[in-house]
Amino acid sequence: MSEDRILRAVSADGTEIAGRVRGRGPALVLVHGGIGDGDVAWEPMLPHLTDRFTCYLPSTRGRGLSSDNPEHSPMRLEEDVTAFVDSIGEPACLVGWSGSGAWVLGAAVRSPSVAAVAAYEPFVLSAMSEADRARTGATMERVGMAASAGRLEDAIRAFAGWICADAELAALEGTDFYERWAGGIPAMLRFVQQDALYEGGRSTDPEALQKITAPVLILRGKETALGAFFADAARHIAQHVAHPHVGELAGAGHFGPVIAQERMANELIRFFDAVRQEPARRLA
Repeated sequence: MSEDRILRAVSADGTEIAGRVRGRGPALVLVHGGIGDGDVAWEPMLPHLTDRFTCYLPSTRGRGLSSDNPEHSPMRLEEDVTAFVDSIGEPACLVGWSGSGAWVLGAAVRSPSVAAVAAYEPFVLSAMSEADRARTGATMERVGMAASAGRLEDAIRAFAGWICADAELAALEGTDFYERWAGGIPAMLRFVQQDALYEGGRSTDPEALQKITAPVLILRGKETALGAFFADAARHIAQHVAHPHVGELAGAGHFGPVIAQERMANELIRFFDAVRQEPARRLA
């Protein structure tokens, strides 16, 4: 990935949060999920966005260009995203994916700089069934065992087998996905472990979501493996935010930003363009 410049911010506990900046236009902050970092997560989508947006690609603590810190609780990760957004110095649209859906929603609660939020298959733990929780726990145990033995590609394959349908797995086999994303496994495991132990309030709690005044788009892949869970998560968020929009991405599963990157980019462009045009319509 070519480097234009790097933006650095300081999170609430002093941890430096950094990300590359690409493109030109209104500010668009793309936040990686529980696995990956700012560079690897969004590289396939950038060619479809950088001619319309200035794309900011932060990594949360312990990933990419950012500094590390022992604490990776949901609150701290929300603070990382919020500090980075506030450092831009202008209103910004946010995109979250999977685990970072909660982080960008948290930033929308905390920061007046957030103009709109799009979350692709955001995780809402309270919306997960007991059966899905049990399967998730068993998967993370397999991922952890493979990682502890140094078999990171086996670990990412176990992760993908849990969250991807067969068609998506076949599509990933035709890419360098497993090789490129395997390095994100240790950071993901640390996040998952601390998230499971966290007992405080969450940005996906109804009382937090009700504080979000920015428009929110919740997207899920039409062919996603955990369809019932992500549909329930979307309904939960839409019930509580002030300005919800819900959609499906055709021909995509959980890794839509990797496999269906142009279709997803078009959905984001339509949503954010509509958000920018709405104030003008109100004044007309």
